[in-house]
Order: sequence, then structure tokens, then C-alpha cells
Amino acid sequence: MKITRPKPMTASKSEALTGNVRIPGDKSISHRALMFGALAKGETMVSGLLEAGDVFSTAEALRSMGVRLSNQDGLWRIHGGNGLGEPANIIDMGNSGTSTRLLAGMIAGYDITATLTGDASLIKRPMARIMTPLTEMGATFMSRSGSRLPMSMRGSSSLRGIEYRLPVASAQVKSCILLAGLNASGSTTVIEDTPTRDHTETMLCGFGVEVTTETLGDGAQAITLKGGQMLKGCAIDVPGDPSTAAFPTIAALMVPGSELVLPHITMNPRRNGLYVTLLEMGADIKMEHERLEGGEPIADLRIRYNGPLKGITVPPERIASMIDEVPALAMVCACANGTSHLTNLGELRVKESDRLKMVADGLVACGVKLEMGEESLTIHGTGKAPKGGATIQTALDHRIAMSFLCLGFASEAPVTIDDISPVMTSFPSFVETMTGLGAQLAASDEVALDPDGLFLKQTAQ
Repeated sequence: MKITRPKPMTASKSEALTGNVRIPGDKSISHRALMFGALAKGETMVSGLLEAGDVFSTAEALRSMGVRLSNQDGLWRIHGGNGLGEPANIIDMGNSGTSTRLLAGMIAGYDITATLTGDASLIKRPMARIMTPLTEMGATFMSRSGSRLPMSMRGSSSLRGIEYRLPVASAQVKSCILLAGLNASGSTTVIEDTPTRDHTETMLCGFGVEVTTETLGDGAQAITLKGGQMLKGCAIDVPGDPSTAAFPTIAALMVPGSELVLPHITMNPRRNGLYVTLLEMGADIKMEHERLEGGEPIADLRIRYNGPLKGITVPPERIASMIDEVPALAMVCACANGTSHLTNLGELRVKESDRLKMVADGLVACGVKLEMGEESLTIHGTGKAPKGGATIQTALDHRIAMSFLCLGFASEAPVTIDDISPVMTSFPSFVETMTGLGAQLAASDEVALDPDGLFLKQTAQ
């Protein structure tokens, strides 16, 4: 078994962050571009794809099932339309929950058997939320206890379309069911009480699939597609990821004198909840050169520091549009003037880590006063950056790692994370990007292992 040593990293109080930097491609759109291209007849060309661990997991999984993909100087070509073949080996999805859940929806429509597994973080994440609807459609599963990976599944060329109301707000589950519905008889409808990111519906339309969205009497949305529709290859330019852009954005809003320009970021209204919230807190964020590209609203972001922001109560219905950015927002709330209340955070508990607990524990270690509920977080900001001086467990969670490093750029004492390695899954150029803007980052001393394999504290100062 290969042992990978942790790579601790320390962020220190920084001078003004300045510059113009292109953010890596949107992770959600990148996954879907590869998957839909694999299903589409003809060639799909993708530029701007996020070339990072999670998306590579998707690419390798598709290759293992016979899909031809190539990459030359950042231009990806996918030759699809031939279906999926049975993989010869277990498919390792790494750290990517999106890859796992969407790929299961694709596999469900073919007479093949596949076994999916992942890293120490992914095998803890719940899969019953996709196994239940896919079983109803005709796929079969065998998994580890608690409906967790490793998971073996047998697809079926005789899937049945269903109507399914999501018990949790999840774009991954919605997308999984819709992908299965492409190869199912009749129509498949997914009803969501809280609208989630709609990249799947938007991109399917771009591939020539007819998808309808209807608002029901109770305010829920019903997304429907008919099975048997053919996807047609197309060209896609992946915009910058707003979840990734969150980190230089919050850093600029916490470090005095900062001014950044982040061009070509998707401002999809199902993804921009963080930016709406920051504006309500008083942030100086300008959305310039707004335009539509491939159905996605795009803008260049100009972010300026303009003093401490004010505390906020985030509307609970907005959380679905910013669930991945809550850890980043929590750092800003810790520096804000006044108390911030965040609720409806249950989904944070089943991400790459229990993000709610990880954020709360890390902030307390940095000197922030807060209260954590089962699905809520109340943060008492003082109008200035916290003392810092802590070493943060990341539990292999890339967003926890980047959030606390950004806090370290503003805090009085340095903040250390136990391992920078997980950042490779979504923002491999994070260190290069942030230091290029003026942030103070340095490799740190090794940290000690606790009996369960978590990194707890620095062994040297």
C-alpha cells in the first residue's frame, strides 16, 4: 500500500492582494462536459476544462468503460455515442462524489456490472440517496453497510422512467436520475422543493436533449425528460468556477488594501449565493462585462477591500445555491462586524468531511466565538480578524484547507493546515495563484498522527 506523507502549509498575515488571475474551469460543468460528451454521437470538444484530481477521476472512469478521450494543449476531445462497456477492474473515483453519483446514473442504463470505490473520505459519503431511485428504475446494487462505497451495481437496458421527489436538495442526485432517464422507457421527472444548480438541464439542452422545467402549485420544480433521446456532440468552453473563485474573493475582502480581477466566472443564479450574500454584507464586488455563453451567465469579477463587512442572517432557502461556499463565507463572518446566522446546513455534514463541525472547530481554535447547532452556525464577528495561531485538521477536505489558509492571510498569528494535498482535487494552482497575488504561504513542519490517522498538531515550531 502506498503511503502518502502529509504536506502541511502555513498562511501568514499578508499585505494587500492585487492582480488579475484566471480561475480554473468550473468543476461541475467540467464533469458534465466529459460525461455528456461520452454519451453524445460524434465528437465533443471542450476547452477550459478543470484539469484537477476530481475531473481526472471522471475521465479515467470513462476510459475504463471504453470511451475515447484525448487532451492536447488543453483542448479535450471526446468521441462518444458508442455506449458504455463493462470495466475490467474496480473504478477508483478518488475524492469525487459528483463523479460517483453521476456516473452511477449513466451506468444504470447499460447491461454492465461495475464496482465503484474511492478514497478514505469518499467511502464515508452516503450513496443510498442514489441507490433508492436507481433501484426503482431497474438497476441493482450491493454495497458496504450503510449504503457506502465500495458499491457494485448492475445496470439494465430496460430501465423504467419514474417520478421522484428529492428528499434532500442535491444537484448530484437530480443529475444522476436524469442521466439514467436518458436510457429509460417513458419519461423521467425529478421534483425538487428547493432549486439546485441546473448545469445538467442547461447542458443537456446544449447537446440537443429536450428538457422541460415546470413550477408546481406548491412552488416546487419538476424537471422532465423523455428517454431515448440522442445527444449530439458539440463545443463547450468551460467558464471559471465560482466555488474556486470564492477563495481569492474572501481573501481580498479580509486583507486591507486588496483589489483583484477574476475574469470569466459563471454567475449562474443557482451558484451565486455566496456573492449575493457578500454584497448584502457590504462587499465591494463589481460584475463587469456580463454576458451569456452556452446558456451560462458569465461575468468578470472586480473585488476591492472596503473595510470590515457587517454580520448577516442568510436566508435558509439560499443555502442550496452556495452550499460548497459556506466554509469560505464562515471565514468572512468571523472577520465581520456583528453576528451572522447560517441555517439549513445539514448537507454540510455529508460532504468530503463533516464540514459544519470542521468549520466550527477550526474557528474556535482560531479564537472565534460561535455556537453550532445540528444544522446551524452562529458566528460572533468583532470587526477584525481573529487571533489565528492554530493548526487545523482538514480531514482530506480541499475546501476546509483553502478556507482556513485564506483566514490565515488576515489573522494576527499564522494558521497552519495539516495537509495541502487535497487541494489538488479542485484548485491545483492554489498556492501559485495566491502567492502570485501577494499572499504569504509557506510549507510547514510535519504534524503528528493521532491513532485514527488524523493530523493533529505541529511537531516542531
